[in-house]
Amino acid sequence: MTSIPVRLGFLGLALLAGLTTPTAASAAPAAPAPTVEEQRLDRAVPQEILRRSGFDTVAPRLARALDGARSYGEARRAVTREGTRLWQRAVDRAQGRGPLAGDLSRDDDRPLYWARLGMTRAVRTWEPEFGLTDRQRAAVLDELERASRGQDTIGYPHGKGLKRILLTGFDPFTLDRDIRISNPSGATALALDGTVIETADGPARIETAVFPVRWRDFTDGTVERTLRPRLPEADLFATVSQGRVGRFDIERTNGAWRGGFGDNDGIGRTETVPVSDPASQPQWTTTTLPHAAIVAAHTGRFPVYDNTGVTEIPAGGTEPVVRPDGPTPGSTARAGGGGDYLSNEIAYRATLLRDRLGLHDTLPGGHVHTPVLQFGAGNATEITDPEFVRNRLDIIAQVRAILRVAAEGA
Repeated sequence: MTSIPVRLGFLGLALLAGLTTPTAASAAPAAPAPTVEEQRLDRAVPQEILRRSGFDTVAPRLARALDGARSYGEARRAVTREGTRLWQRAVDRAQGRGPLAGDLSRDDDRPLYWARLGMTRAVRTWEPEFGLTDRQRAAVLDELERASRGQDTIGYPHGKGLKRILLTGFDPFTLDRDIRISNPSGATALALDGTVIETADGPARIETAVFPVRWRDFTDGTVERTLRPRLPEADLFATVSQGRVGRFDIERTNGAWRGGFGDNDGIGRTETVPVSDPASQPQWTTTTLPHAAIVAAHTGRFPVYDNTGVTEIPAGGTEPVVRPDGPTPGSTARAGGGGDYLSNEIAYRATLLRDRLGLHDTLPGGHVHTPVLQFGAGNATEITDPEFVRNRLDIIAQVRAILRVAAEGA
């Protein structure tokens, strides 16, 4: 994407376990230090968010379970259990089930994010008496990430007459700019997971998952691993992220380029999007969402645009050129409609996977950029305010309406 503050809020701004436990005589490697992302946990704002949501008990609960584990397998099962429990607790909270602990709005995605980081830090710094290899620790962390993001629990009821919609969201990001930030795409994923919307063609069930804002995870194939078994059974998919101020964008074209902006661990990547079989990798992929119908419909208070622009290096050229009407033949991608950050990349990976599975002509799917979620005027310090809550609820409701239109137009 282009630089983040100018174009897009998010994105214009993305192991197998060892089968044996080390013997007592073998020296297990020392636990690694917390990541840059995990180190932010100790700041005042994350602690306030956890306390005011009641999610401050999540990481200590996992730490106790790890302390009680007597083997690698036992620890891995505890992590999977607690990760799944966290995801379900966040979904239940967002959808109004159960008592509300604390005074934060139910639709808030930030408790899930910060609680998960507390859990990953607990696993990363844990040093069990029975020893843990680097490979085993990585496998446990992977289990935790997948379970606490809803990636392992996507599933649709059997039977006819029910459309299947798959939606993905993202963690908060740009936290060193404003650590209070919430990501409306993550909030939308929590609010819509497992819900049913009524369309002119009948009911449609929505299943969701959330992805990290880290280049490394995308390089390691987290998108493909999660979506590959699910796209063939879906009737519609939408990758969703936070985009520009005051508007929705349906991104027409996605580019095979990483623009280098730092992720939540402060790491940047400037390169062609790394995928399997790069020899057959296209520079561009396109949406198959019914973009004209979505733009024409009244879905909420924010305007919705069919965004056709890209940045390319034309065939035979050397310098990037902005093309408002999409790429020209033979060009090299430098930014899709959604930029060159992880929003563009998840859209590129999901639509490339759709095409490689032979579903281009039968599966509508693509990327939706939401408006930037803004605090109320004058709020530079508080973690929430009425306008902030209203904006997030309106964005969630409008994404739901966009999905309804897309399902009817598919």
